[in-house]
Amino acid sequence: MRGIWTISTLTRAALAGLVLLAAGPAAHAQTRELATQGDLLDRVVAIVNDGVVLNSDLDAQVSAVSERLRQQKLELPPQNVLRQQVLERLVLQEIQVQRANKAGVKISDEQVNAALADVAKRNGMTLSQLPDALGKQGIDYANYREEIRREITLTVLRQRDVMQHISVTPREIDQFLDKQAKTPSEQNEYNVSHILIAVGQEANTAQVEAAAKRAQDVYERAKGGEDFAKLAVAYSNSQTAFDGGALGWRKGSELPTFLTDVVGKLKPGEVSEPMRTPTGFHLVKLNEVRGGTQQAVENQIHARHILMKTNELADDALVQQKLNALRDRILKGEDFSGIAQTNSEDPGSASEGGDLGWSGPGSFVPEFEQMLDTLKDNEISAPFHTQYGWHIVQVLGHRRFDNTDELKRRQAMEAIRAGKADEETELWLRRMRDEAYVEFKS
Repeated sequence: MRGIWTISTLTRAALAGLVLLAAGPAAHAQTRELATQGDLLDRVVAIVNDGVVLNSDLDAQVSAVSERLRQQKLELPPQNVLRQQVLERLVLQEIQVQRANKAGVKISDEQVNAALADVAKRNGMTLSQLPDALGKQGIDYANYREEIRREITLTVLRQRDVMQHISVTPREIDQFLDKQAKTPSEQNEYNVSHILIAVGQEANTAQVEAAAKRAQDVYERAKGGEDFAKLAVAYSNSQTAFDGGALGWRKGSELPTFLTDVVGKLKPGEVSEPMRTPTGFHLVKLNEVRGGTQQAVENQIHARHILMKTNELADDALVQQKLNALRDRILKGEDFSGIAQTNSEDPGSASEGGDLGWSGPGSFVPEFEQMLDTLKDNEISAPFHTQYGWHIVQVLGHRRFDNTDELKRRQAMEAIRAGKADEETELWLRRMRDEAYVEFKS
């Protein structure tokens, strides 16, 4: 079972494929060693705004990443290169953790337990058996839980700061569908790997030229037959570097926007020439291609909701109390739509009286869909929590609907958003990195 416990593996399985930073929860099982005299050996290796990265954490992460690469039979880069790569990732992680704390992103014990239960299930055991299984691998369960909580926190932060701000226009959808109609291969799925040679937004001409030369050198080596995954580990600044650059299987329409045309021209095994984008220079390798399918008929639910969020003046208990009071008013005959317009904090539906329209499976986060599944027509839920805040929701109807055209447009919108997500995430990370105060200690 070695390797199945890494955070990257966990989050791909439990959090729908989002790429995260940490090398593995085992990292914090090996921290802050003491010398035989009792002297603390730890020291600060980087100052990040008002936080720090410790040498013990760096050592542990390097050890975890090295073990992971050995299990994948990937050649390790020189130790100094690996340490610098890992240190930069820890800096980025610390920046994100600080931002999440300031934004008030909180992950409940129930969310952590659900992720851990998924890990246990995927490894053929119960949640109660997980601590012993981890212990046999030298991983402290309490530390592991906190690593999981932190990784989910960063995922939610990215959804809030990146995904919610990616806009898709009707024109983009029309252009996408027109291109899809002319390009049947857009229905395929592609297994691709990726290398990013990052360029800071404030980079000068010399720095851009140096990055371009490095990208060209890596391309020549990859084209010459060197293992792309090993090159990604050694040179890529992308969050997938320690996965050998693997982006996994993506529908052709869900590839990062700037890669779509390039991947369509590659044959399996081929590597693209370096491409310049605002984040730097990219290389992509097409590993495999397979055909995809599309459904046209689905079960739909018509619902409306009221969303309220916590803040410095309103904690979870107070928000629940407010929503219960609104629910009582609706049950006594007041108009749901009018109350939603004046009280809901969902910018997408408040002006429509909270109306979410007809929606099929996968339209909402799991907690929201699970609540919808428990309600009968016209029934109003009690307040419940998702990553977006606290909700009450009313189901207005159910139907079985053949919505080929609507489904195509919705899938097109989701595909365009997914295609923009990788680049937007990298821009978001580079922007935060550029704005942060970072001082490396020798």
